[in-house]
Amino acid sequence: MPILNKDEIAAAVGTVIGVSDWTEISQDQINTFADVTDDHQFIHIDPERAASETPFGGTIAHGFLTLSMLSSMAAGTTIVIDGIVMGINYGFEKVRFLTPVRAGKRVRGRFTLADAVERNPGQWMLKYEVMVEIEGEDKPALMAQWLTLQILG
Repeated sequence: MPILNKDEIAAAVGTVIGVSDWTEISQDQINTFADVTDDHQFIHIDPERAASETPFGGTIAHGFLTLSMLSSMAAGTTIVIDGIVMGINYGFEKVRFLTPVRAGKRVRGRFTLADAVERNPGQWMLKYEVMVEIEGEDKPALMAQWLTLQILG
C-alpha cells in the first residue's frame, strides 16, 4: 500500500497505484450473496439450468458482488495519505459491468489514481479508475470511477 504525504499526491495522479492479488469468486460466495441480497435469479444459483439455458456455460456472479469486492481488492493496494485518521467510501461516478464473472473464476482490481483534490484542509477526495480483470479473459468484468475521502488528523 503506497503511503504518500500531501506533497506527493499530485505526482501520482494518472498512474497505476496498484494491482490486487487474484481472488476466486466461488459458487458458495455467489449463493451467500444471493441470500443476503434476496437475488436468487437462476443464472446465479442454479448451475445446471444456467449451463443449459444461458450463453455463460454455468452460473455467474452478481454484478454487485463483483463490485463489492473492490473494498477487499483496494486494501493494501490503494493510496493511504500520511496522517490519515479515517477513510470513507464516497461512492461512484460511473460503473459499467462488461463481462460476467463465471463461478470459480479469479478476479483482481487494477487501480489508477485519476484525481486527488484537497476539498477542505485535511480532507482529500481521491478518484480511482478501477478495472476488475478476469483471469484468462480479454475483457474486464467491470470498469468504475470510485471516489474515496481521506480525513487527516
